[in-house]
Amino acid sequence: MEEQNDELDVLKARAQNGNAEAQFDIAIKYENGEGVVQDNIQAVYWYRQAAEQGHAYAQTNLGDMYRLGLGVDQDYIQAENLYIKAAEHGHADAQIELSYMYHTGKGVVQDYTKAVYWYRQAAEQGHADAQFNLGNMYRRGLGVDQDFNQAAEWYTLAVEQGDMDARFELGFLYYYGEGVEQSYYKAAKLYRLAAYKGHAMAQIELGFLYTNGECVEQSYYKAFYWFTKAAKQGHAIAQFNIGIMYKNGEGVTQDKAKAVKWYTMAAKQEDAEAQNNLGFLYYNGEGVEKSYNKAFYWFTKAAKQGDAMAQFNLGDMYRFGINVAQDKAKAVMLFTHAAEQGHTCAQDTLKDMDSNGEIGVVGGGETKK
Repeated sequence: MEEQNDELDVLKARAQNGNAEAQFDIAIKYENGEGVVQDNIQAVYWYRQAAEQGHAYAQTNLGDMYRLGLGVDQDYIQAENLYIKAAEHGHADAQIELSYMYHTGKGVVQDYTKAVYWYRQAAEQGHADAQFNLGNMYRRGLGVDQDFNQAAEWYTLAVEQGDMDARFELGFLYYYGEGVEQSYYKAAKLYRLAAYKGHAMAQIELGFLYTNGECVEQSYYKAFYWFTKAAKQGHAIAQFNIGIMYKNGEGVTQDKAKAVKWYTMAAKQEDAEAQNNLGFLYYNGEGVEKSYNKAFYWFTKAAKQGDAMAQFNLGDMYRFGINVAQDKAKAVMLFTHAAEQGHTCAQDTLKDMDSNGEIGVVGGGETKK
């Protein structure tokens, strides 16, 4: 401990004598509480001393302190200015922080063109996050013309550095043949690499590959395994698909009570398909006590999100007055919304209602219990 204090005293002396590297080092110690009592105000002071001498790392870290409001009042303009100074000296971390600000519009006017510019500066220095994000910008056409070839090239560079998100996105491009030659095999390989590292969306896509038998031997068991991995991370799509597998007995013993459990988890995250399917189980009393009230609740939630199946199911409840005042006008409106999305049962129902003279009837019916 004594030796450490001696080293700290030497470092402080060098810092007080104007050595920028020492000022930066002591700021790090104060920020992280390394050998000193953690003190963001002192960290800011020493970062500022080094930053004013043009120390790019200090400028970047001081920018972080202003952006996060640590040891100073939060000030995005100061953060932006400091990042620019460091970025213009080629500091990749500053370049990518600046990119994030322009990309998200956090504290600055959102500017995709500037975001692309700084992502590129960092990406060309081999910064994996920048390469990944630049790939995203090309894929989505943000700040640049959409270019799947460029997206694939930048994702590939990030993948070569082990970037997990890039593996997933590049896998997605191979799956659909966007910017690369279509290959389920390469998609599966990339999804698997990301999935084993805990990437939830890769785990889900791998689950779909096993469900459909695309470039892998069809296996509901393996699909269930990967969906479960993602579901345990709280991913609604995975929870919904586990619900389907329990309902249908695919890869697991059929258990509609467990289907209700998993649908509920996804439905509470506003997954419209899960809300509709949960409503259906409550409507029919499958795996749960029958409840038209709960069926109506979940169908309504899903229908408001534009789910065609839920619009049809809710329309049916209004048409026949099932646990709600009969209202054929609302039923027609809901059937129409579903029909416009190509729901054939809704289209046929509208034809039947028209031939039966039900269209144009306004509410007024009794409620069926």
